[in-house]
Amino acid sequence: MKKQAHVISHSHWDREWYLPYEKHHCLEVEFMDRLLDTMERDPDFKSFHLDGQTIMLDDYLQVRPEKKEVVEKLVKEKRLYIGPWYILQDEWLTGSESNLRNLETGMREAARYGNVSKVGYFPDSFGNMGQAPQILLDAGIDCAAFGRGVKPTGFNNEVAENDNFTSQYSEMFWESPDGSRILGVLFANWYNNGMEVPAEPEEARKYWEEKLAGAMKFASTDHLLFMNGCDHQPVQTDLSQALRTAADLFPDITFIHSNFTDYCRCLKEEHKEDLAVIKGELRSQETDGWYTLANTASARIYLKQMNARCEALFVRAAEPLAAMAYEWGKEYPHDLLAYGWKTLMQNHPHDSICGCSVDAVHREMVTRFEKAEQVALHIIEESLAYLAAHMDCRKFREMDEGAVPFLVVNPTGYRKSQVAEAVLTVKKYPFKGSTVDACLEKAKTEKLPAYRIVDREGNTVPGRVEELPYAFGYDLPKDRFRNAYFGRRVRVTLEIEEMAPFTMDTYCLLPVEEEGEKENGNSLFTSENTMENRWLSCRVNDNGTVDITHKESGIVYREAVMLEDTRDIGNEYIYFKPVGEAPVLSRNAEAVISRVEDTPLRAAIRAEITMEIPVSADERLAEEIRDLVEFKNRKAGSSKETLFMTVAVTYVLERVGKGLKVEVEFDNQALDHRLRALVKTGLNTQWHYADSIFEAAKRSNSVSMVWENPCNAQHQQLFVNVHEDRGGMTIANKGLNEYEILPEQENTIALTLHRGVRELGDWGDFPTPQAQCLGRQKKEFCLIPHGEGNALYRSYEEAYAFTSELWAAKAETGEGNIPDHYTFLEWSANTLLWTAWKVQEETGDFIFRVFNASEEPDKLVLQTDKRIYRSNVLGEKKEYQEGGETEVRGCGIYTAGLEKE
Repeated sequence: MKKQAHVISHSHWDREWYLPYEKHHCLEVEFMDRLLDTMERDPDFKSFHLDGQTIMLDDYLQVRPEKKEVVEKLVKEKRLYIGPWYILQDEWLTGSESNLRNLETGMREAARYGNVSKVGYFPDSFGNMGQAPQILLDAGIDCAAFGRGVKPTGFNNEVAENDNFTSQYSEMFWESPDGSRILGVLFANWYNNGMEVPAEPEEARKYWEEKLAGAMKFASTDHLLFMNGCDHQPVQTDLSQALRTAADLFPDITFIHSNFTDYCRCLKEEHKEDLAVIKGELRSQETDGWYTLANTASARIYLKQMNARCEALFVRAAEPLAAMAYEWGKEYPHDLLAYGWKTLMQNHPHDSICGCSVDAVHREMVTRFEKAEQVALHIIEESLAYLAAHMDCRKFREMDEGAVPFLVVNPTGYRKSQVAEAVLTVKKYPFKGSTVDACLEKAKTEKLPAYRIVDREGNTVPGRVEELPYAFGYDLPKDRFRNAYFGRRVRVTLEIEEMAPFTMDTYCLLPVEEEGEKENGNSLFTSENTMENRWLSCRVNDNGTVDITHKESGIVYREAVMLEDTRDIGNEYIYFKPVGEAPVLSRNAEAVISRVEDTPLRAAIRAEITMEIPVSADERLAEEIRDLVEFKNRKAGSSKETLFMTVAVTYVLERVGKGLKVEVEFDNQALDHRLRALVKTGLNTQWHYADSIFEAAKRSNSVSMVWENPCNAQHQQLFVNVHEDRGGMTIANKGLNEYEILPEQENTIALTLHRGVRELGDWGDFPTPQAQCLGRQKKEFCLIPHGEGNALYRSYEEAYAFTSELWAAKAETGEGNIPDHYTFLEWSANTLLWTAWKVQEETGDFIFRVFNASEEPDKLVLQTDKRIYRSNVLGEKKEYQEGGETEVRGCGIYTAGLEKE
């Protein structure tokens, strides 16, 4: 059989990167105009792969709406290939459900145009998630193409047995931890190995001799892949002529203007049987010691924090709360959620969420995050208002005519124990029918009663009620003009213990005659700087670190939250410390320690730690950047000028909390540096576990022998864990995606709190002064020690719960159709972690999703009167389930559909 050269035209379109979004947008309009014109006038220009992301069509048709019919025609004719993604995301820095919403949105929109390109396309992801084969296969996609994470050796080279990250071919099998397997295609010669094909014979012969040899070196079949394009590559309008020239020059090769559908079909028919099997995450240190680009996890951390908040609002509040309201008759806001998700996902491309673009890009991202957050909060507010308006709260009116009922909701799939807070307006003085001055006078002078908090049975609930100053407010009725008022508000602090998943409960404020009723119980302080509850004893040391004793296991974690500061003369992609420079540690600091809260429900200690650090790198760095000196060849060091940076570390322990919450605040005025919190575990293990995409990924603490980079920072989602058989430490975080395990320091977990640099990096000189992240900073994480056995998985649940909230809303004392206590869905398992509870647009059914954090199978039990079926990750029905029990395979993702009627 003749060898076949599959030439696939494409352009890897970074929506924003070294140019702001609108500049790229204008260039994309030009690009698309030229593409459509080329396809219209040249019937031999067979097809174009539109970079695997449907957002390119959104952006184009925003300017050229009249071209929609032309686009639809080309898609239906299978000349223009779109999807399966909405955007080309960074998989590590976007959450599990965000990755699925991206796939779901892309496939839904591509189908509306007429055809979906069913190849998992990851051309320039900075490594790939280990569960991609399972996700793609469940969505009906059995082939993926990617650019990083595996090292090709060429078919004449040996590949060591059990080498998980090396393949002799550009084709291989890629397998998820659960065993799901798809065909993987590595861009062994990158995704530009067929760009700018010459049409002139002499140049074409030289070009193809080199390109054919490069592809043959790695290909396992006679089908050779040539990617005709690169980053923002204009369309090659003379490609048809160039391929005719190539065919004349090389009669033994069949040149095809191809597409991934045809190419992958050919591979599946003819691939060799001895293909390597690559398992799990494609982020190997073996592939390149620097360019896995893991340090993008700490570039512009403020973006990661905003993203974490938005994802939590959508996944762990807006969607499940809307589903709860839908259960009781409210319309589910599919369109608003789709709009909100798309707005959020527009910040998820790898050059965007990674923080490795020019400043203008990231300024616009902040606005998008704020817009997405506003949409999520609107859905939350509307859902809570509907539930509160329909709760049956007559019991409280019977207790006292002056009762102020309120609703507390746990919309997550985890039991929640926490000290919750809510601000309630207990009295309104509306402007309508009165004067503003009269309302103001009443708000200032009328006295509120003292209150105690009671549950629906009339039992006093631990907590306190604080009167707040009067404030202006307004209501926006659905059927008439807005109502402005002055309101009297109270802040309610109450203790919630073991609140069941997907549960609504009612409480109320009952007027009492005595003033200032306080919480019942003793202080959590057992000595001057020691806080203690049932699970933990936490002593804050003179240098601001903390010693934590986990009572069940007896493990003591000493001097946790040591601060470490180093210079960074790298860039937004890569951290690089000046060679030979030692870090500045807070070990010898004398912290100013004070109690900031002391109640029976919660205790908090603040340690103010002052560190003397260099103000910046020295003057050589600016010259080296200007001269395009690669980061690892730079000789710049630290400035001799220093400044004093005060870092306030607040440790918060709740009576019902199994973890120690940590808040870190500082005003960053230094340049070119990284700040980390070091948590020494003292545990003896070679492995650790990180929350990844639908996976608690098992990773080695040590580095490969070929690893060049002295920094071994890695990605996490919501937690990282180190444990032995007797117990361990889980650290949960809110938007702190970078960590490093330091095995030579007793398996210390280093959590990056700040990294500031002055340039984008990569291929040119792109200054990014705002990447220094100057100004006030606040970071939040939680230290969760655990015992042996399944306590490990309970700590994972605690970590997930740390990133979500309980929600409250004022209710009325009237009769409603929702019981005053209601659980929407009861479920149980040992090693499964919940990720989604929403309503599917196409079916109107509820979607419930979990994944198995263990390699062993586990039993999922759903207690519901609804009919249950197994769904795929797209929410499509597969088969009905008998009863409420099902086995979830080790590392499996399981999606259940629950029929509404």
